[in-house]
Amino acid sequence: MTDTLSTLKHIYETILNKVDAGIHAVDETGKTIIYNEKMTKMELMDEQDVLHKNLLDVFMFKENQQSTLVQALQKGKETVNVKQTYFNNQGQEITTINNTFPILKDGVIQGAVEIAQDVTKLERLIRQNIRQKGNTRFTFDSIIGSSQAVHDVIEDAKRATRTPSYVLIIGETGTGKELFAQSIHNGSSRSSAPFISQNCAALPDNLIESLLFGTKRGAFTGAMDNPGLFEQAQGGTLLLDEINSLNPNLQAKLLRVLQEKTVRRIGDTVDKPVNVRVIANMNEDPIDAIAENRLRKDLYYRLGVVTLFIPPLRERKEDIIELTKFFIKKYNDLFQMNVKTVDHQVMSSFLSYDWPGNVRELEHIIEGAMNLVMDEDVIHYSHLPFQYRTKFQLKQHEHFENKASSDATSYPSAFHPSLPLKEQLLAFEAECIKQTLEQHRHNISKSAKILGLTRQSLQYRMKRLNIRSK
Repeated sequence: MTDTLSTLKHIYETILNKVDAGIHAVDETGKTIIYNEKMTKMELMDEQDVLHKNLLDVFMFKENQQSTLVQALQKGKETVNVKQTYFNNQGQEITTINNTFPILKDGVIQGAVEIAQDVTKLERLIRQNIRQKGNTRFTFDSIIGSSQAVHDVIEDAKRATRTPSYVLIIGETGTGKELFAQSIHNGSSRSSAPFISQNCAALPDNLIESLLFGTKRGAFTGAMDNPGLFEQAQGGTLLLDEINSLNPNLQAKLLRVLQEKTVRRIGDTVDKPVNVRVIANMNEDPIDAIAENRLRKDLYYRLGVVTLFIPPLRERKEDIIELTKFFIKKYNDLFQMNVKTVDHQVMSSFLSYDWPGNVRELEHIIEGAMNLVMDEDVIHYSHLPFQYRTKFQLKQHEHFENKASSDATSYPSAFHPSLPLKEQLLAFEAECIKQTLEQHRHNISKSAKILGLTRQSLQYRMKRLNIRSK
């Protein structure tokens, strides 16, 4: 008898775990009694996280939504082919198509069972396609980071969605300038109209002029009647990346379009009205670009009605942990992997590195490392691309070499025992900036260079800390 029961139990468990559907059953108290392997994969959880625990203690549901299992258990309600979105114990969103039934004995509910098909990835793709309408897929929700620096830029960018004013976005390569540009477009009343992006450094001057303003048949050999990007973006947004790469003559023509809100095709004599919001990107300090004649001052003033400075990653290192988690999840989905985190040595290296390539560089490192991961669920130092292991080692060597001299350096004293750590750090930062400004006669450019900041970043910090330049 015992052997028979053992065999039946083995058959029962094999069937449960081989069937291509998630199966989740609860008893009359709502505690899980069956949770098969397919369901663990769908919900990205281990069996021990769910078995013998109350359903509502493990999973979270959106406001005004109920678990189909709970409805079956409490109300005896059957559901067939019902889509349900909920969250696992890590807060990850799961979407399934459910068939749910109460388990009855003599008319009394003894429990409930759910048979589910995973549509999480399909749902994600549908959302992405909806967001990509108008050639954009990024919104403010796409911006990863909870640091104060990023939060302030997001708030300023959100305010810019209310008006049609031109926007100038300044940030180093890889900081996410186009992400902010798309978010502004998608958050504005122009979201249903075209969003067109053009890198001004990607084409020679004669081609970029034709592309921007359009051409009239016969204007030059082979010229046809073609609308330019301004006409194509009518009613929407035109993003001009690396605006400072345009030659001064083209910048003057662009300025005329921005001021007059009309465009004239090359070879034409007629001006056409255009209703286009222009967002321009730059990867250098505009003051430097103006001083070195790479940017017209009048164009800068016209474009910079709203100016956003995107902080480099080295100035928002508190976001590295969150960004690392995000990119691991992204490439888990793409590569069908289950990497969970990076080890302590890798994270320590990330936090000590200067990130000249910013967020884009961090993403490339994570992607490269995950290509080297085999069966592990943790990224170790040995998984990092070779060139970065070398860079990190050099950085650590420099750190230890400079430690003695840095220990001897006289830092400003800003210690206030009664203040919490965050306020002490702000006070220390303010004193560092004040002393550096005093030492360099309040020359912003020199002070920024000494502090290892860009001019805009120093000005941002001075504004945040209420420090005035004399």
